[in-house]
Amino acid sequence: MDAITLLKNDHRTVEELFKRFENTGPRGKRSKRSVADKIIRELSVHAVIEEQIFYPSVRSWDPDETSEVLEALEEHNVVKWLLADLEHMSPDDERFDAKMTVMMENVRHHVKEEEREMFPKVRKAMPRSALNELGERLAAGKKVAPTRPHPRSPDQPPGNILAGAAAGVLDRARDVGKQAVGRVRANV
Repeated sequence: MDAITLLKNDHRTVEELFKRFENTGPRGKRSKRSVADKIIRELSVHAVIEEQIFYPSVRSWDPDETSEVLEALEEHNVVKWLLADLEHMSPDDERFDAKMTVMMENVRHHVKEEEREMFPKVRKAMPRSALNELGERLAAGKKVAPTRPHPRSPDQPPGNILAGAAAGVLDRARDVGKQAVGRVRANV
């Protein structure tokens, strides 16, 4: 799968989760938490593979895209801070839904810009073989990317690669522990 198709598929997955969240009633606190956790995971992984792999490739293939890449990095930064807040908030918090709404608006804006402006230019600048190879690298990156937002971490190479590798290991270990606790609670 080529890089742009992979990223667009991620966008669709996140949009479906946004709609699930929006369709959860005011009494569905457990559902909101579950969907919010999935959104946090999907967006955290997606942001990392764009920052570590996609954006540096875009800049090397088409230096004219540097300003769009820098804007995208700033949009990621805002969303990561919102995700970090949401990760530690309860759906009972009076600002939880408002913060989620602001985050979703930011992501929708970011996706719209990428899909309408950046992706067509990238598709034009990069040969199909390079897009396919980049897609393989993105898919591999998703398997080891951090699953939580790390807004204080660097978002450009080489710092993001070093910090991302460490955060990815820690996040995935935390995920395994959280799943084990969930299974134990379910059996009690």
